[in-house]
Amino acid sequence: MTDNTKVQNYSEEQIQVLEGLEAVRKRPGMYIGSTSLRGLHHLVYEIVDNSIDEALAGYCDRVEVTINEDSSITVIDNGRGIPTGIHPKLNIPTLQVVHTMLHAGGKFGGEGYKVSGGLHGVGAAVVNALSERMEVEVYREGKIWRQIYEKGIPITEVESLGDTDKTGTKTTFHADPTIFDEIRFEFDILLKRFRELAFLNKKITIVLNDNRQNEENQESKSVELHYDGGIVSFVQYINRNKETIHPDIIFFSGAKEDAEIEIALQYTDSYIENVFSYANDIPTTEGGTHVTGFKTAITKVVNDYARKINALKENEKNLSGEDVREGLTAIINVKLMNPQFEGQTKTKLGNADIRSFTEGIVTEKLTYYLEEHPKTGKIIIDKALLSFRAREAARKAREMTKRKSALESTSLPGKLADCSERDPSKCELFIVEGDSAGGSAKQGRDRRFQAILPLWGKMLNVEKAREDRVYGNDKLSPVITALGVNIGENIDLSKLRYHKVIIMADADVDGQHIRTLLLTFFFRYMRPLVEQGHIYIAQPPLYKVKKGKEEHYVYNDRDLQRLMSEKNWNREDGNISIQRFKGLGEMNPDQLWETTMNPETRTIIKIQVDDPVVSDEIFTILMGEKVEPRKEFIQKHARMVNNLDI
Repeated sequence: MTDNTKVQNYSEEQIQVLEGLEAVRKRPGMYIGSTSLRGLHHLVYEIVDNSIDEALAGYCDRVEVTINEDSSITVIDNGRGIPTGIHPKLNIPTLQVVHTMLHAGGKFGGEGYKVSGGLHGVGAAVVNALSERMEVEVYREGKIWRQIYEKGIPITEVESLGDTDKTGTKTTFHADPTIFDEIRFEFDILLKRFRELAFLNKKITIVLNDNRQNEENQESKSVELHYDGGIVSFVQYINRNKETIHPDIIFFSGAKEDAEIEIALQYTDSYIENVFSYANDIPTTEGGTHVTGFKTAITKVVNDYARKINALKENEKNLSGEDVREGLTAIINVKLMNPQFEGQTKTKLGNADIRSFTEGIVTEKLTYYLEEHPKTGKIIIDKALLSFRAREAARKAREMTKRKSALESTSLPGKLADCSERDPSKCELFIVEGDSAGGSAKQGRDRRFQAILPLWGKMLNVEKAREDRVYGNDKLSPVITALGVNIGENIDLSKLRYHKVIIMADADVDGQHIRTLLLTFFFRYMRPLVEQGHIYIAQPPLYKVKKGKEEHYVYNDRDLQRLMSEKNWNREDGNISIQRFKGLGEMNPDQLWETTMNPETRTIIKIQVDDPVVSDEIFTILMGEKVEPRKEFIQKHARMVNNLDI
């Protein structure tokens, strides 16, 4: 029987229309990605991007960003200033339009901006909607104008505050604590992004100030970022902890009516390729047409040059793209009028004409460079030939592995204890340090969906090894085989056998080293696994605290102190037992399941790549050839160490 009351209550009035900024406050994730720290910092980028767009248009050369004592943010630029007059169509001040209406901006085909990084025109309005309070001052046409908003709603008119000889815009906003998980801006996170912007826009100076009371020295700090060398300085910065094999950084650029491109590159003695690309200052982490054009052209140019100097004989096959790019650090920086972004995260450039444009520029300019610099050309060719020979050895090693697998009853590693579930999205693989811990994990697991792969002994540091040594390594080849996706350019995520790959190592120094070696391997040879969120770190407990029948597992010294304080327990009390787990093998299967493997009770950390440039830098410092950067890193971060194992 139908309830007529309920039917009547479902009327026109129940159909909600979220107007204007109300939609942003209801669904902030749709506009800034998340309400986590990442989303919080995105607010700052949205405002700064507007200033950078002024710089791209040629009207601004300085942006100053300040974290204030109350954790609000102030951004000041010396651009033209946001228009403040009455909007001809809406009959309200344009300043108010920009800050209260979505998709209102100067970037939609008008004459305001030829090139812009902020694509959607939602920047200022979204930040306003997600702010407890925002105050905007505009210096324009000899006057100072101001409007104040709360949660996106104007609480004052656009009012004149007097005269000025400056131009520009000053924005101060307090992020809304009811929207965000926490309101604490990280100086280093902002610094990394602004350094990147300063490299990509060599005419601009970006200043970052932190006026909060610093816990260590009680002093504010300030960094000024300006790089006359632009992306040449960027390559220099990335390679500062690497050994370069030729002194000069190769730079060339080109332009057409609706786009311009600049490329800087230099080779190092490493085996890792680092090509970082940008379109209108947006990191295109998934690549796109500009990257495809670059890769196609550099492969052809280097092969043509190798044949010209007779380094490649007529009967020898061409160097592959991987050979040509081994050890390459390159920045591709394109600015264009109407960028089209594709891919899951909108970080892949799709403009078809940019491929041929890039290809033409690289072919012409790099060919000329190699002819003019034969010494550098020879160094690059020799590096590629070494890579070619090593890759041939790796190919033979792969074929040997395949032939061997075909003869055996199964191609999976002998020590792998597989799970019965065949849907990869429901399967977990624990990579476990040591046979002892592997035994406990095999007994304690849920064999329906949890597979165990024990590893023993130190594995290869792939930061110092080529692909052929990776395939031949008895510690890493079981991981490659178990995951089923191959490595490097041959990786195929559709064949991934487990969607959660969990590194489970001891809490001591050796365990941390194992974790770092595995993460280096995944980042360098299986990066899509990391980027798509398949790699995790297990968090085994450090202590078991027992008093009578009461038991607690704690994961670090801080949590131990908190537990003791909350329970009002004393370490000197002999009823109390504190057991420190030095290794996973010390836990029996039940303990390991309950604390580290049970999805209902465990803590696991997802490994994410927030910034590929920074991630590359960390692995280079920690695992690379140079000792001095590693020493500096340890000294800088020594005070942050927890659970030091001596």
